[in-house]
Amino acid sequence: MTRATSILPDRVERALGLLVLILLAAVVAAVLRGRPQWAQVPLVVWLHLATVVVALGVTPVLLWQRRGTRRHRVLGYVWAGAMLASAMDSLAVRQIGNGAFSPIHLLSAFVIVTVPLLVLAARRHEVSRHRRTARGLVIGALLIAGFFTFPFERLLGHWLLG
Repeated sequence: MTRATSILPDRVERALGLLVLILLAAVVAAVLRGRPQWAQVPLVVWLHLATVVVALGVTPVLLWQRRGTRRHRVLGYVWAGAMLASAMDSLAVRQIGNGAFSPIHLLSAFVIVTVPLLVLAARRHEVSRHRRTARGLVIGALLIAGFFTFPFERLLGHWLLG
């Protein structure tokens, strides 16, 4: 892969950005619909939602803009920080299962390990590894995990669909 093609978004990244925007819209709609219950939501859940919203909002910008620019690096650090904060905070979110960890917490551990590897690949100019890792995190940690916040009587699903 040449540097010229690696710094521009491709069809996959444009599609991922669009899916992330759709998820962000669903999250915002759910939070707005749940306003009457906001006072009952624990602070740790609000922190998790805030960090996820930051990551969701920055993702399309990162995926759709030219790579290797100062703006991409700065937003990349914001995104990485939001993802790490979200994963770490999620370890304290255990409302389901009487305070026990659930299988979703394995994803949190994966994100805590993978985000630093993503940053390291970028700093080493390992474009292909960085791109694969970023796509994997967007697909797994944002889109798939985000999808599973809506069914099964989870908070956002209850607010949006209930």
